[in-house]
Amino acid sequence: MSALRLLSSTSRRVPSAFLQQKRGYAEAAGKLNLSLVLPHQAIFTSADVVQVNISAATGDMGILANHVPSIEPLRPGVVEVIDSNNASKKWFVSSGFANVHPGNKLTINVVEAAPLDSFSPEAVRSNLQEALKVAAGNGTEEERLEARIEADVYEALQHALGSK
Repeated sequence: MSALRLLSSTSRRVPSAFLQQKRGYAEAAGKLNLSLVLPHQAIFTSADVVQVNISAATGDMGILANHVPSIEPLRPGVVEVIDSNNASKKWFVSSGFANVHPGNKLTINVVEAAPLDSFSPEAVRSNLQEALKVAAGNGTEEERLEARIEADVYEALQHALGSK
C-alpha cells in the first residue's frame, strides 16, 4: 500500500473518543480552577473563579468555564480575575503563558506580576520618558534595544492605569 493511501485511510478513521466529545460555548455559570504563578510566588493556587481576562499576544480575551483548551502567550498587560462575588482583582504582568486545560482548569505562568493599584501613574510616566530618551539616544545598540523593551512595558502599564 502506498504511503499516501495509508495516510488517507488512517485519517478517515476517527477514534471514538473524539466522536463522543462535544464542544459547546463557554459559560459563566460554572467555575474555573485558576493557578496564577510566578517563578518565586503563587498568587492563586487552584482557586475557583468565575472569569479571567488576559492580555494575550493575539488580543484581549476572557476565559470562562468550558473554554476550549488552548495555549496563549501573554504580552505586557492586565490579568483580571473575577470571583464568584463579582469582585475583580487586577495584576499587571510582564509576559508569560496562559494554558487552558480540559476540565475547567486554567494555569497562568508569568515572569513578573504586581497588583495594578500598586503603580503610580506619575512614576510610570516619568520612567517611560526616560526609557524613550535612552532608546532614541546614541548609546550602544544593546542599550537602545533594552530601553525600547522597557518603554514598551511602560506604555502597556500606562494604558492599563488609564483604563483602571
